[in-house]
Amino acid sequence: MTQALYLDANATEPLRPVARAAVLAAMDMGGNPSSVHAAGRAARRVLETAREAVAARFGGRAQDVVFTSGGTEANALALRGLAAGRRVLVGATEHPAVRAAAPEAGVVPVLADGTLDLAALAAMLAEGGPALVALMAANNETGVLHPLEAAAELCRRHGALLHVDAVQAAGRVPVRLLGDSLAISGHKLGGPPGAGALLLRPGLDVAPLMLGGGQERGRRGGTEALPAIAGMAAALAEATPEAAAGLAALRDAIEAGAQGAVVAGAAAARLPNTSCLVLPGVAAETQVIALDLAGMRVSAGAACSSGKVGRSPVLQAMGLGDDAGCGIRVSLPWNAPADAAERFLRAWAAMRDRLSRRAA
Repeated sequence: MTQALYLDANATEPLRPVARAAVLAAMDMGGNPSSVHAAGRAARRVLETAREAVAARFGGRAQDVVFTSGGTEANALALRGLAAGRRVLVGATEHPAVRAAAPEAGVVPVLADGTLDLAALAAMLAEGGPALVALMAANNETGVLHPLEAAAELCRRHGALLHVDAVQAAGRVPVRLLGDSLAISGHKLGGPPGAGALLLRPGLDVAPLMLGGGQERGRRGGTEALPAIAGMAAALAEATPEAAAGLAALRDAIEAGAQGAVVAGAAAARLPNTSCLVLPGVAAETQVIALDLAGMRVSAGAACSSGKVGRSPVLQAMGLGDDAGCGIRVSLPWNAPADAAERFLRAWAAMRDRLSRRAA
């Protein structure tokens, strides 16, 4: 039987041992961070230590970190909480969670390499009225990095707020709070599902989506998921851009050896672990199934859309036309083995030859 190779880190990273240990330790504590007795105070210390770690990593203040259930909630909290009285603008390749949180938003196009069209953003910001711009740091399908510093400067110039979805970028490339808010997710770092965070710039606040007992300084009700939060903070300590950079050689080997494939976004700066391979004429879903049978765990599109694979809106926005339904995502995890590229390319070549003949 073929040994399985997990290559879907952008859907979720494998749990890091340090995160597992932190989760179990927090579960054994048993206290509620809002309780005033000794067990509650001990839980509160774990919670606030995690908050300080997140703030320090991304250049914010601990009091401006709001713990959430994950990246989807963090993005929704920012978009719903900061949009009052503002036009909302989102990039054309944003994650479905962002598009769903702002369904009436104006869409800023991207260039053929997948990066934001800054000239188009400037023109849309100049149309008048305050705006809230939502832009991902790195695309989840292609790994393309957006020009955040330039976008942030444009937003400042036009008095617009900037929310950055850093869910895919955090832990893989350097990320700082450049704009007004920033979202991260624990399970994309190698922590457990169930925890994320929204960082706010000093002086900015958001109205809660979830009402409750005043937790998170009144910005997110409900008892904090302490084990997941502790696991996220532990994973964050190991999920560093320096460590992730070592995956670039494997990514490059995959792209060099995947004969017949077009690499979406190849001309842009990208995450070191991510390749979007487009095999013209062969449906992405067919490729994913064939590779899965060969023990290669890859995906097509955002994980939340699995089961309804069609044309990728991301690849359509990049101008791939009919081939927008022919791209798969290979995203290397933090613990990818040294022979990952070699093993994948064997399976890829067999799949390509078989399916390309059938398509012809």
